[in-house]
Amino acid sequence: MARKATEIQLTEGERRELKNIVRRGTSQQRMVLRAQIILLAALGHRNDSIMKELKLSKPMVVKWRKRFAQQRIAGLQDAPRSGKPRVYGPEVRIRIAAEACKPPPGQTHWSTRELAKHVGQVSHATVHRVLKAEKIKPHLYKMWKESSDPDFDTKMMTIVGLYLDPPENAIVLSIDEKTAIQARGRPHPNKPVQPGQVEKISHEYIRHGTQSLIAALAVHSGTVTGQCFDRHSHKEFLIFLKHLAKRYPQSELRLIMDNLSMHKHHKVQSWLKRHKRVHVHFTPTYASWLNQIELWFSILARKVISRGVFSCQQELVDKIMGFIKRYNEQAKPFRWTYTGDPLTI
Repeated sequence: MARKATEIQLTEGERRELKNIVRRGTSQQRMVLRAQIILLAALGHRNDSIMKELKLSKPMVVKWRKRFAQQRIAGLQDAPRSGKPRVYGPEVRIRIAAEACKPPPGQTHWSTRELAKHVGQVSHATVHRVLKAEKIKPHLYKMWKESSDPDFDTKMMTIVGLYLDPPENAIVLSIDEKTAIQARGRPHPNKPVQPGQVEKISHEYIRHGTQSLIAALAVHSGTVTGQCFDRHSHKEFLIFLKHLAKRYPQSELRLIMDNLSMHKHHKVQSWLKRHKRVHVHFTPTYASWLNQIELWFSILARKVISRGVFSCQQELVDKIMGFIKRYNEQAKPFRWTYTGDPLTI
């Protein structure tokens, strides 16, 4: 026979206080749930019904119903936790956190043992716990670069506008170069992935030269046009521009590219002036991340180059061009998620 649930009867004062806990915007969520359990129990709801309505486990409903019956509203508070109290007070913890944010003399950052010795009378384990609680990580760092381009906002909004609302009958092409791609061979064949084991690649490699890839991503279709070259100069870039002009003979072309010197070479500029349907939009300085082709280069590196084994430069070229062909067969545009809100760094 099932055990009967503890009956709950509330005074007007208790009912009013429990409702205030539920309605108050500053109430802790756990207190809100506990108050809701008791209010439903006082209305005669069974434990199973309360579980389904509040999406809680049965032990939790039973616990707080029983606790309230024994201690009333005071019983809804967390009981004192067991365990050894803190040995070090807030002054020591604050000092550990403050010192961790300042580099030691002649070094870039503290280790936990060095910081414990510096603070004195604390163990490195204590330092570790404090740093973890305060989310201070002296051993980590990130690099950043701020664009100093005075026309950053104008250039950025132009490129974002091309992504979101391109001119009618215009093709937007995101262009860049991936230079010095190494055709690396291995003295031993890769060991393929197996259950419980990742793929293994020989640490040693053999250099077979490098290739440079110039590629253009059609932003609104997702297809990629690419050519590989032995060298990397304005001459190769001009060859690629002429290739694009032939591939899209009737369309207005909007080219997005970074500020590399060869993009602004006088011969390139002269060619652009003669081809009025080709318009260039430069990204702000130090902001090539705005160029969507960088996303595709990342895919290429992961799927072809980083773990690839090539016996010669031609094999590298063949695999890159083969990947482009397969990629275009099921290409989709990248989903641009920028909403126009100010960017945060």
